[in-house]
Amino acid sequence: MSITVYYSSVSGSRELKQRQSEILQFLDAKKIKYSALDIAGSGDLKEEMRKKVGDPSAMPPQVFNGDKYCGDYQKFSDAMEDGNPEAFFKL
Repeated sequence: MSITVYYSSVSGSRELKQRQSEILQFLDAKKIKYSALDIAGSGDLKEEMRKKVGDPSAMPPQVFNGDKYCGDYQKFSDAMEDGNPEAFFKL
């Protein structure tokens, strides 16, 4: 399985950019291979992300391990606070 992170390269929200960055930096630091899909360049990718999440208003970042939905930034943050981020990524 592989980690997929849906993100947006175009956002006026500093908070959104920071959240996306935290997830990607964690994956880089742990040398976990992932693919990052930018929904800003494709409405189809945004719709795909929202359909997979099951929420028509879902915002990035959204994380998947293969076909398994890991969660959004809040779930990642909770896992970090609990000291078990690997569980979030379903590793």
